[in-house]
Amino acid sequence: MSVLSAIGRMILVVIGFALALAAAGFVVVTLGLERFTHLAHRDGGELAGIEAMTRLIEQGLVLAAGLTIVPALLAVIVGEVVRIRSATYYVVAGGVAAAAVPMLAANAAAGPASGAFWPVLATAGFAGGFMYWLVAGRSA
Repeated sequence: MSVLSAIGRMILVVIGFALALAAAGFVVVTLGLERFTHLAHRDGGELAGIEAMTRLIEQGLVLAAGLTIVPALLAVIVGEVVRIRSATYYVVAGGVAAAAVPMLAANAAAGPASGAFWPVLATAGFAGGFMYWLVAGRSA
């Protein structure tokens, strides 16, 4: 592998990872908004909306921490080093990496993460893994 080829591959990996993060973020926002509105209108009261908003902000702060990138970055590194070209690997690894976030957040915050957001995070991870595979994983 020539130096220019290696540099090109690194650029492609960075672009693929950035687009995967954007796709996962889009899924978190759209599905998270759906979950939020469901929680906000539960019991039809204003108190339920405040409670849901508080939970959403807490989850968002934990997710905004660096915990979201570490498992996904490890999945990308393993896929690139082993030269895995399978879409299944990247989709499953993205879902597992994103689902690992609540576990890490629960350990960091010393409290349980909300179970309502685990499916949202897993779906976001699946979407991010697929996006990475589309951009960079097919040619690993």
